[in-house]
Amino acid sequence: MEFGRLITAMVTPFNENLEIDWETTGRLIDYLIEEQQTDSIVVSGTTGESPTLTDEEKLALFRYAVERAAGRCRIIAGTGSNDTAHSVHLTREAEKIGVDGVLVVVPYYNKPSQEGLYRHFRAVAEATSLPVMMYNVPSRTVTSLSVETTLRLAEIPNILAVKECAGIDHMTAILRRKPERFRVYSGEDSLTLATLAIGGYGIVSVASHIIGRKMKAMMNAYLDGRVEEAARLNLECYPVFHGLFNCPHPVPNPVPVKYALSLRGIPVGGVRPPLADVSEKEAEFLRQLLA
Repeated sequence: MEFGRLITAMVTPFNENLEIDWETTGRLIDYLIEEQQTDSIVVSGTTGESPTLTDEEKLALFRYAVERAAGRCRIIAGTGSNDTAHSVHLTREAEKIGVDGVLVVVPYYNKPSQEGLYRHFRAVAEATSLPVMMYNVPSRTVTSLSVETTLRLAEIPNILAVKECAGIDHMTAILRRKPERFRVYSGEDSLTLATLAIGGYGIVSVASHIIGRKMKAMMNAYLDGRVEEAARLNLECYPVFHGLFNCPHPVPNPVPVKYALSLRGIPVGGVRPPLADVSEKEAEFLRQLLA
C-alpha cells in the first residue's frame, strides 16, 4: 500500500452548533486533493478532534471521505484509543467501510509498559488486513513508543509505518535498523525536510491545509537532488510551520489551522470544548502571517 509522501491530518468541519458540516467537509476534501496536492488524508486524527467525536461520527466521516475522495487519494482512518478492544472494534468497522489504512495512536493516560504497547498494536494489526501506521506522540500521550518496541512491531507484516513525533534522534535510531519496507513519517511539519535528509519517507502534516502545494514542491526538489531549492522552500514554509502552533504563543492544534482555513475561504467552524477558539490577538497574528 502506498500512502505517498504528503499526508494531511484533516480537520473536522463543524457548523454553528458544532455538528459535522458535511458540505464543507466535502469542499475541504476536494481542496486538499486538488489545490494542496495531498497524497493521503487522515480522518479523525488528533487534528480532526478525535477525542470529542463519537464512534458514530467517526464511522460516518470514514464513509463520507471514502465516497468523496473516490480513489483520488488514500483515506486513512484514525482508529486508535487508549482501549485495545475499542481500537480493534473501530479498526474492523473502518475496514468494512473501505478505508485504505488506519492510524493508531499510542494509548494515552493509562501509561502502559513497552510490552503493553507491543501487545496493543499487535492486537490491532492482527484484527485487520489493512495497513497500519503507528502514531508516537509523547507530548500528548505521556508514554513513548521506544525504538526497540517500534522495531519489534515493524516485523508484523501489515504494520507498515510510524508517524513519529519523538524527534530526529529517535527517528534516526529507528531508520538505522528498520526493515526495508517499513516507513518513517514525521509528525512535525518543521522537520519535514530534515526527515527526508536522514532517510525518512514523508510527513503527516497540519500545515499542508495551507501550504501543501509548496511542501510538495520542497519534497520533490530534495528527492530530485535540488537541495538548495529544497532548503529555500523550507525557509519560506517555516513561518507557517511555526505559526500554526505558536500564534504567537503555543496554541493547541487544530485551533489555529481551523481559523487559518477560514481566512482561505473554507469556513470549517470552531472547535469543540474543552478546546477554545482563537483569541483576537491570536487571530490578528494569523491574519498577518497569511496576508
